[in-house]
Amino acid sequence: MSEPPRPGEYGVPQDPNNPYSMPGGAQYPPPGPDYGQQPPVSGGGYPPPTSGAGYQDPNAYQQPGGYQQPGGYQQPGQYGYQQPGQYGGAGPVGYANSDEKTWALIAHFGGIFIGFIAPLIALLAKGNESPTVKAHANEALNFHITWGIILFVGALLSVCTFGLTLIVPWIIIIVFAIIAGMKANGGELYRYPMTYRFIK
Repeated sequence: MSEPPRPGEYGVPQDPNNPYSMPGGAQYPPPGPDYGQQPPVSGGGYPPPTSGAGYQDPNAYQQPGGYQQPGGYQQPGQYGYQQPGQYGGAGPVGYANSDEKTWALIAHFGGIFIGFIAPLIALLAKGNESPTVKAHANEALNFHITWGIILFVGALLSVCTFGLTLIVPWIIIIVFAIIAGMKANGGELYRYPMTYRFIK
């Protein structure tokens, strides 16, 4: 078989613009901007594509995933949070409502006029429903029972003491009952002095 004519032989002209006519056959065009290729990037590699799905710039800042605002925080007064001094937050000395406060004041101030009967009524009426009223009523009841006995004995001896043993216990009852009532009005449980605790 005979070979095909080569460029430059048998009258085949050599065209510098036609790579297929250059010696050595077909060649790929040299790289360059004229052929749609981008110039090389400094530092090697290729420049990142400007478009295309799934591409992410490795140097770009990304928000940390899964971050959540701190949970569980409750504003005061919400979801069961109780202000200091309210019933349940600081023991049995506060009040859940105004009804409890009323009965606590009856237990203390009422003892001035009718003795142990006033705290006894408060204890029987609200003692089983409210630990706050029960605490105030128990304290007042123990005080008025103790000093009621002292007052009775002083009344028997008043003939010999010219009424001194009757007046002094009565003054002590009035003074401490008023102090306890004022403390109860402010939401505090007053601990009566000089009192025997018959009822716990």
